[in-house]
Amino acid sequence: MAGIAPAAPQQPLTFNDVFEEEDIDEPKEANTVHHIRANSSIMHVKKILVANRGEIPIRAHELSLHTVAVFSYEDRLSMHRQKADEAYVIGKRGQYTPVGAYLAGDEIIKIAVEHGVQMIHPGYGFLSENAEFARSVEKAGLI
Repeated sequence: MAGIAPAAPQQPLTFNDVFEEEDIDEPKEANTVHHIRANSSIMHVKKILVANRGEIPIRAHELSLHTVAVFSYEDRLSMHRQKADEAYVIGKRGQYTPVGAYLAGDEIIKIAVEHGVQMIHPGYGFLSENAEFARSVEKAGLI
């Protein structure tokens, strides 16, 4: 009985497998463009908004991505806000609970569009499981 040959093992992706860097003629703090390969097309990403208050925005910053953090009023002193290249409060003081602010998809997309973000990372919580949020991100022309 003929069997199916096992797939060749794949090597884990490295930073260079996903991103290509090129220098551009802009101020030093924004002098790297990252090209992200996805579905055989290349997207030019300069700014990523991370809708998460944990480790993800800090890691993105460490990868030399220009990071935009969003934060609730209660998280105004948090490390992810301090490490980000740009940071914007979600809503007004008292408008959202500390957790609710990170689920305010329309506010997050509005901040991204207003500040020239190309990509939103929704974190690993409820926002990442929200299909309507994903559709709204695409409708806004974001990744």
